[in-house]
Amino acid sequence: MAALIALLLLGLPACAAQDDDWSRYRTRYIDGGRVLDTGNRDVSHSEGQGWGMLLAEANGDRQTFDRLWNWTRQHLLRPDIALFSWRYDPSSSPPVQDTNNATDGDLLIAWALLRAAQRWDSDDYRAASAKIRQAIAARLVREYAGLAVLLPGLDGFEQNDQLILNPSYLVMPAIRAFAEVEPQAAWRRLLDDGQTLLERARFGHYRLPPDWLALRADGTLQPAAAWPARFGFDAVRVPLYLAWDGSPPGSASLRPFADFWACCEQPHAWVDLRSGELSPYPASTGVRAIAVLIGEGSALIAFPEKAENEDYYSMSLLLLARLAQRERTP
Repeated sequence: MAALIALLLLGLPACAAQDDDWSRYRTRYIDGGRVLDTGNRDVSHSEGQGWGMLLAEANGDRQTFDRLWNWTRQHLLRPDIALFSWRYDPSSSPPVQDTNNATDGDLLIAWALLRAAQRWDSDDYRAASAKIRQAIAARLVREYAGLAVLLPGLDGFEQNDQLILNPSYLVMPAIRAFAEVEPQAAWRRLLDDGQTLLERARFGHYRLPPDWLALRADGTLQPAAAWPARFGFDAVRVPLYLAWDGSPPGSASLRPFADFWACCEQPHAWVDLRSGELSPYPASTGVRAIAVLIGEGSALIAFPEKAENEDYYSMSLLLLARLAQRERTP
């Protein structure tokens, strides 16, 4: 953990750093209205569009917000329902080859629009958010094994005797925000049952959630068989969203993540929840930022001077961790 502490920028005012780093992020990872996944041949995802919109709103950057939103609805919005195709590849023809959605992207976009409606008093943003929320609630929330759960997408996740879930798609602060504006809808139940699911879906020595999870009809949980049984690339977002939603450092919900990242001299990128095998390489800067967010201190990792060496995912996690710290602090 000593190497992690050495990366911290102590005493940095969170708001000032956010503004400056947002400008650098925008220059490096946003092309017009499209967020570039620089670690994946510059494709774009609904997730990245939602994150970009959140960061633009948080920084009061309406021009960039509108560019991102306009591009997203022009290129990813499905014609049949207010959900978004999950991937755009400019090297393919057509660029959208798979129209299935990714529910975390839909949640993030709806949340960004709701926040933007509140910041800029826009009925258009408010109506767009409501329409997406309605589609999510109607098509992607399921009652299964006594729990309200969130399907990761419209197609491919409902099997005969189980559902396949992604714990990191439970964007808890977004769901809480939806419950506040629509108290009569299913959001409060989804929030409460999502918390229950995240408490139960813990495996391995460190008691961590997997990237992909199988929920059987009898209520039993196990890492989904079609993916490596890892706490890794996806599930690192679980503690980010829990902390953003108000779970304090040292809480029972966050302690297992903190213990895992503190286990070694440098935080690991993943751990196999069955064998205990650790990644042969360290966690990215963005994951390290989440480790700091859920720790006991108040410092945050600095945006790297050479951001070109960091991919979009890592830097998005970094800025989101900074935003989460700022918004959860009274």
